[in-house]
Amino acid sequence: MGHLTHDEFFAKLTDLFNTRKTRAHGSVYLTQKRLTFNQATTATTTTGTASSAADDPLADLHPAQPLPVLIRATDGKSKERRASKVKLSTVVDPADLEAFYARYAEVCKAGMSALKPRDRTKRKAKAKKRRGGGAGAVVPAS
Repeated sequence: MGHLTHDEFFAKLTDLFNTRKTRAHGSVYLTQKRLTFNQATTATTTTGTASSAADDPLADLHPAQPLPVLIRATDGKSKERRASKVKLSTVVDPADLEAFYARYAEVCKAGMSALKPRDRTKRKAKAKKRRGGGAGAVVPAS
């Protein structure tokens, strides 16, 4: 599966959020990472020793040129329903990042406004029960 253009990505991301709104449950996972294009992290000399990796073990933190960013969105389907899983991805060049993120924020804010927050009352009740029951259940008489 290839990467989508920015307009296609935003259109399908909007559709993905809308399908989540109509259902009572579901998740949308958004990820982003820089794209490295399999650049060699170590440069070997004719003797076979690593020159740049030995000098700077964190050389990949400051590349010679800005790297593009890979943006992904999925609907979080499990392995059993992998055939119907929605996967979206696009590559953003460093020069286009500011404009892309402005539009990305608008789409995400509009899509997330109708999503329900997770219900964590069960987890809180279970933790409260553990704290209350285990710490001072039996108090010896003095």
